[in-house]
Amino acid sequence: MKIYIDFDDVICETARHFTILAKQLFGIEVPYEQVRFFNLQQAFNLTAVQYDELMKAGHEPETLLAYKETAGAAKTINKWLDEGHEVFVITGRPFSSYEPSRKWLDGHNLSRVPLFCVNKYGREKFYQDCSYNLSLQDFYAMTFDFAVEDSPAAFEHLLHFKNCRVAVFERPWNKNAELPDANFALGKNWQEIDRMLKNIKQGLK
Repeated sequence: MKIYIDFDDVICETARHFTILAKQLFGIEVPYEQVRFFNLQQAFNLTAVQYDELMKAGHEPETLLAYKETAGAAKTINKWLDEGHEVFVITGRPFSSYEPSRKWLDGHNLSRVPLFCVNKYGREKFYQDCSYNLSLQDFYAMTFDFAVEDSPAAFEHLLHFKNCRVAVFERPWNKNAELPDANFALGKNWQEIDRMLKNIKQGLK
């Protein structure tokens, strides 16, 4: 199978780190469990200027490298690779964050996984033509059989992949989200998501 995996809050604990940054920068304290919106400006009730400052701080190379791995992520992904699946990490992080993001993956035993940056959320003002950047058109030209994503804002992108089954990694901001169709299902952790993939494979036999 060809498998799409998001980066933030799927492979690593980005939002947990942002709650720390919001407190350090602005004295705003929102416990991780109360981060009800994927949009962190809304989640932390920030001004546009504060939001820009938060995002800049959260994407500094040393900050990106400090994010903790989500339990079971590397183990499960490597298991899938060993089983012969093609796995791609596709992130909505800024194009400029590629190098530290690649370094993070390599340092967490995920050097076999290719990484691509896609402007999923319209944050990039200009497309940078590099081998690791994909335009939305190039992204939609790819094919995937299974995907792991946390962001309701990214669901529309996954609908471009016909018959792709989507494991929505359960987070506070998506527990009550409306899933687009029957191909989408919540998965509480990597162990459960691995079982979801197994069940799909068994159904194809």
